[in-house]
Amino acid sequence: MTSTAAPSSGTAAGTVAPRQRAGSPARPVRLLSGAVGMVVTAWLTGNAFLAFAYFPHWFLNSAILIGLLGLVVGIGGSILFFYFLNLCIEGLPSRFSEGVIPYAFLLPGFALIALLLLYPAVQTVVYSFANADSTAWVGLDNYRAIFADPGFWSALLNNLLWILIVPLVTVSFGLLVAVLADKLSPAGEKATKSLVFLPMAISFVGAATIWGLVYAYSAPGSAQTGLLNAVITSLGGEPVNWYLLDTARLNSLFLMVILIWLQTGFAMVLLSSAIKGVPEDTIEAGRMDGASEARIFWRIIFPQVRPTLLAVFITVLILVLKVFDVIYVTTNGAYSTDVIANLFFRKLFVESQAGQASAVVVVLLVLVLPILWYQVRSFRQQEANR
Repeated sequence: MTSTAAPSSGTAAGTVAPRQRAGSPARPVRLLSGAVGMVVTAWLTGNAFLAFAYFPHWFLNSAILIGLLGLVVGIGGSILFFYFLNLCIEGLPSRFSEGVIPYAFLLPGFALIALLLLYPAVQTVVYSFANADSTAWVGLDNYRAIFADPGFWSALLNNLLWILIVPLVTVSFGLLVAVLADKLSPAGEKATKSLVFLPMAISFVGAATIWGLVYAYSAPGSAQTGLLNAVITSLGGEPVNWYLLDTARLNSLFLMVILIWLQTGFAMVLLSSAIKGVPEDTIEAGRMDGASEARIFWRIIFPQVRPTLLAVFITVLILVLKVFDVIYVTTNGAYSTDVIANLFFRKLFVESQAGQASAVVVVLLVLVLPILWYQVRSFRQQEANR
């Protein structure tokens, strides 16, 4: 009689199945070292920048030295902070650290955004209900004051005109240049786009100064240094003070030309990239069907570049809502050319009316928010349609 030996207890095939390795436990030393390192790094970095601001004599009053040290401290502090943050996360149990690590590395960025953007925005809303030096509450008095000021409504009207004209003209010119340049030879396309994009390298202040030479005015009989008046007087006409032409807001239109000149290159580059991204086979199919170039553009190319067109339009629109430099350098809001941003600057720094200045900014914020909401909504729809 043959007997069969029973298999070892707890085995499936005569061997013991290995136990699944659990996640690594917490490492308190790493966790504590990382936490202490983050706090010390943040404290040292913050105090270093405070020293740059309040004790420049420690650094020989040298702006160059302070700038270089600022780069070293800022970049080095960021590297050290994230190193200690990673060390701290490694000290957590593995299952927990894997879930928390994306949020931990995003948290400093969100905290910086909250500190530099959200906190000032909330404080501005709060100060709009305070008096001129933000020491006492005055309720809605600041809003009553600005709404009763004809200058505020004039600035608001100018902002509306800038919104209606500048984005539309800028995008139209950018699209026109992008389409026409695409028909040129490679060398001609590069040269044309470089010339149109060149103003983007100029600051708003620099552009306003350059165009100030174009619009410059001297009394009749004097030598005209302004380009436009030099041309007019050479043809036998009288010089014109362009900034004084407030009939139908013509002087504001002359100022809009400056921003259009600056931003057309931006619109052209993005729209040109979108046009080049249109599949060539769809264009060839249209040509084989006998469609004209104009019909191909409106029926094939334009629908495919519309999302980029909308993005560029909204970007320029937001820029126009905040326009300040061009107005400040050229007219400083005189001759009915004022805008909301320049009005805020004057209320705060010239008239020392912090409460009214804050109220003006809150109005501007209310105007911008629907546009931002629409932009985010459009981007989400584009992502969903991909």
